[in-house]
Amino acid sequence: MNLQRPNSNDATRTANRSRNVSPMSGICSRCIDGCTGNCEVFKATFRSRELIYPGPFGEITAGGDKDYPVDYSHLNIQGYALGARGLPKGVKGDSDTALFTKVNTQTEYGWSKKVKMTMPIFTGALGSTEIARKNWEHFAVGAALSGVTLVCGENVCGIDPALKLDKKGKITSAPDMDRRIEIYRRYHRGFGEILVQMNVEDTRLGVAEYVSKKHGLDTIELKWGQGAKCIGGEIKVGSLERARELQKRGYIVTPDPSSPVSQAAFKDGSLKEFERHSRLGFIDEDGFYAEIKRLRGLGFKRITLKTGAYSLRELAMAIKWGAKARVDLLTIDGAGGGTGMSPWRMMEEWGMPSLYLHAAAYEFCQRLADKGERVPDIAFGGGFSSEDGVFKALALGAPFAKAVCMGRALMIPGMVGKNIGQWIKDGKLPNTVGQFGSTPEEIFVCYEEVKDMVGAKEMKNLPLGALGVYSYAEKIRVGLQQIMAGARCFNVPVISRSDLMSLTEECAKITDIPYLMNAYRKEAIKILDGK
Repeated sequence: MNLQRPNSNDATRTANRSRNVSPMSGICSRCIDGCTGNCEVFKATFRSRELIYPGPFGEITAGGDKDYPVDYSHLNIQGYALGARGLPKGVKGDSDTALFTKVNTQTEYGWSKKVKMTMPIFTGALGSTEIARKNWEHFAVGAALSGVTLVCGENVCGIDPALKLDKKGKITSAPDMDRRIEIYRRYHRGFGEILVQMNVEDTRLGVAEYVSKKHGLDTIELKWGQGAKCIGGEIKVGSLERARELQKRGYIVTPDPSSPVSQAAFKDGSLKEFERHSRLGFIDEDGFYAEIKRLRGLGFKRITLKTGAYSLRELAMAIKWGAKARVDLLTIDGAGGGTGMSPWRMMEEWGMPSLYLHAAAYEFCQRLADKGERVPDIAFGGGFSSEDGVFKALALGAPFAKAVCMGRALMIPGMVGKNIGQWIKDGKLPNTVGQFGSTPEEIFVCYEEVKDMVGAKEMKNLPLGALGVYSYAEKIRVGLQQIMAGARCFNVPVISRSDLMSLTEECAKITDIPYLMNAYRKEAIKILDGK
């Protein structure tokens, strides 16, 4: 069985001509001389390296669609007819006290100085991609209103056209970073936080020093990787001058904008855009501890770490070194990931898929815990979009997993809400939206709820994408309440691995979650035998 067909995908805006395709290559079984396309081989013949990436850049996010042998759908959630774990102290569970509306979805993370969130989700890193920049207000305000953490991703300062550096190449002014932080803080309600992620270039530019000194941020994140790719952050640049500017700031820019050949190609119109790449990070244990110490010396109360779908070796390094360094949150992002820009074939074919990686993370955390070592709070990322996935991830990683990192799923509502506002303005509401009304008050079911939070005056200034993010997050929260109540879990900390069952024996082997015909079998036999 072929798990993923190459050579044609909507992400690269390509398709096969033939109904029959070679499974391994993705090439039509009957390739005709004279075919007008449009598979990836055909299109790459004249657009070359452009076919590496999904597009159009700045208008889409992309996610891997490889069908892995085992994923989270191979787990089901247990339901029970008795019991109620996690109710407030002194409250006895019965039909009048154990209501799903009473389920507490709050969670917290941090080694000693905790951050509370209203629900166990937070955003993926929204960094220097154009889609993150132009939709930031919608994402940030929505996350702040929802009471969840927002991660400002890598390279935000480095690509800022208005960036100012001192003689040593360190940041003195970064207006776009200022904007991003201030927007979130304006609507912050005491739950969640905004934190900034750093890569190699960010560290060299002095991003940590800047956000600490100017904004007093409590948390900074080190990035080892992500689920979507095993290479540095990437964006596309549509002007020669901009490409040369970023090259001067220390970024890798391809094709080389200083080359006469590239300049000629751009001038004649064949080369339409450049790529800006971040460097690969290189880590070692002593260097990691030294960087943690340096960042704490700058005044950061919390240090978090984001790692990607690397091998078990790197996973062990992240967990063990994170434990020794007292990292406040370790986010483990599995393949296939989602992103604003990653090489498409890399996104499809590299790294450990989420379920496998997360199962190993639990195993490694438990191994350290059994030896009396405390591990960092854990978050899982890699393809989550619904409340059942959140529950499964928390249960699979219990008691170490505290939250789920959501990338594209928390971005889409921001874009949809923004577009609804534009459609209303233009008088072009599609029926998918217009069937519910013609005004924001009619369309958004959470409109009055948010208005009550921010006030009628401020509601007029609220970006509709933020209302979209809040509405989506509220769906996750209430849906999670219902699932948790069915599993008789009335707060997040009591969710356990025993609340899951494997639907296949292969899944049971990978996760150590019992096959459904074995789960609770001993308890069932005791009842049958009258013991």
